[in-house]
Amino acid sequence: MKATSLTPLQRLKIPPYWLLAIAAGLVAIYMTLGWKAGDEAQLGMSVLFWLAVGSLLWGKRHELNLESGVLPSIAGALVIAFVLWDSARMSTLTLNNGVQRLAPLLRLLPFISAIGVGLLASGFKGLKQYWQELTILFFLGGPSVIASFIPDISPITAKFSAFMLWYMGFQVYLYDKVFINLPDGGVKVYHGCSGMEAMTYVLGLSVICLIMFPIAGRKQYFVPIMALIVGFVVNSFRVALMAVLANAQNMEAFKYWHEGEGSLVFGMISVMVFGVFYWLLLRMEDASSPETEEA
Repeated sequence: MKATSLTPLQRLKIPPYWLLAIAAGLVAIYMTLGWKAGDEAQLGMSVLFWLAVGSLLWGKRHELNLESGVLPSIAGALVIAFVLWDSARMSTLTLNNGVQRLAPLLRLLPFISAIGVGLLASGFKGLKQYWQELTILFFLGGPSVIASFIPDISPITAKFSAFMLWYMGFQVYLYDKVFINLPDGGVKVYHGCSGMEAMTYVLGLSVICLIMFPIAGRKQYFVPIMALIVGFVVNSFRVALMAVLANAQNMEAFKYWHEGEGSLVFGMISVMVFGVFYWLLLRMEDASSPETEEA
């Protein structure tokens, strides 16, 4: 006679509320570290990404297989232990010398944490249940980490911003590839102002849209490209505005739009522009669907 039951060493099942508590704790740690690092833009985007992940999990909560094995559970526990250890290490470092240097790893913590919780919940094979959530969390911080290895695009941003100013009638000239000069002032486009950060944010938003509101055909491949374009162009307008304010010697307004709350406005504009674009794309999708044509 064959045995029909598995021993506890062969099958582990952690109660869902424990998994929820572990996940909530890891999210709280990540948000706290982001707050300490002063990364307000990343925190704002994180809320949107976490809501998307939560919505997806809630929608398929009755279909999830929450059984793991000993080895994947140990692996998941080790991953979470690494996250906790590294989070504690980051929390003891100073802002200028520590957190900024470790920012790439900090931004990958949601993705790494999700892998750990997924292994605890469903094992190695069960991770495929969470491919959508893992993809979203990777694009929360992964693109910005990858972008750190890409050559600086500041000269391209400066050239495009200078072109926009010239087209709007300003007397502008570009010096040494990154200096935008107007008659009474100008700006230097640093790496942090190149727009790469804005591009990665909108790219992550495009992934959320494609997963939660999918579209068919080749249009889905165009969406990430459009996201990068929107992020780049909106940031270029921001750089052009900085140059105009510097030319007007309006340092108070310059500081507001460069470092203050005004700097976040352009991020919101990027999100709104892309949101309108994707909404129109969905409308086109509905209009061209067979059901619509038959009606």
